[in-house]
Amino acid sequence: MFKNAKVAAIALILLAATSVTAPAHAAERAISVPGCAKSTAKGHAPAKVKQPTVAAKSPAKTLTITTNCGPIVISLLGAKAPITVTSIASLANAGYYNKSLCHRLTTEGIFVLQCGDPTASGSGSPTGWKGYANENLPKAAGINYPAGTVAMANSGPNTNGSQFFLVYQDTTLGPDYTIWGKITKGLDLVQKIGAVGAYQMSGTQAMYAADGFPIQMVEIVKASAK
Repeated sequence: MFKNAKVAAIALILLAATSVTAPAHAAERAISVPGCAKSTAKGHAPAKVKQPTVAAKSPAKTLTITTNCGPIVISLLGAKAPITVTSIASLANAGYYNKSLCHRLTTEGIFVLQCGDPTASGSGSPTGWKGYANENLPKAAGINYPAGTVAMANSGPNTNGSQFFLVYQDTTLGPDYTIWGKITKGLDLVQKIGAVGAYQMSGTQAMYAADGFPIQMVEIVKASAK
């Protein structure tokens, strides 16, 4: 389900140039989250960051993602996903995620906000990196990605790079995505973004969709791990 999404480039025009069309009964639906600042971020080439080859001896414990809508704080599971946490922390502290857009939101069946691709296309990955191994995979039953979970997006086994997703409602997925963190602050914010919804482009018209670009534009202004 979380192979790298292909979001149409025209979606980056966002709602500044289009309006979202919805059924008449949904005419009053919100198209923004109160308190979110306007973002001018655009898709851009990924920065070059040296890939870690071994896990950090003292892995970072917290990742703080400052977004245009507010902070999201993630407790890092370094003991369970050491290579993943080391890689994410390296990217964050090198500025890789800064001024990047969260490019995918799903609102039916699975409930996640996907981020971590500076190109905002769903296909971006750190330049020159080789995919690294899955870690800390859950069981293949029940709600195995509960609300607040942070996990890696990938395009198959051991293809992890920079993209990750934030689970904002209890979700069941195949046990294929490394769980590396837990949201300790800001889950309510991601839930509000999820409630506004997602869109896809139909010609020049933006339409509500269960899987698409977030209607409320979400920019990672800065990410840092410590």
